[in-house]
Amino acid sequence: MKESAFQTNVVRMLKGQGFFVFAVPNGGSRHYKEAAHLKAQGVMAGVADLVICLPKGKVHFVELKNLNGKGRQSPAQRAFQETVEYLGNQYHLWASWADVERFMNDHRKEAKSMEDDLKVGGTD
Repeated sequence: MKESAFQTNVVRMLKGQGFFVFAVPNGGSRHYKEAAHLKAQGVMAGVADLVICLPKGKVHFVELKNLNGKGRQSPAQRAFQETVEYLGNQYHLWASWADVERFMNDHRKEAKSMEDDLKVGGTD
């Protein structure tokens, strides 16, 4: 399964369970002028693929890798991980469905409480 298909399915699964999750559309090739314009607006290399927000200010950044086991973090992604962890946030590297399921099991109650309180968890 391609990483993009993995991400689509992960987002669908998380939203279906009431998690507040969104993607950071940071990849892809662009014309150099467009890339420079986006960089000036704050786009930066290495940002995680997904952001999951939970109650009480908990923020989880998720970098997804291809399920074939060949995906590796770039130096920019490792630097981003170090920064967000230094700031007290959580960073996850998911390369299997077991990684996703473990997160969901560990945080299901938080997502459910947020969904009940706000009625926004699984919405688009």
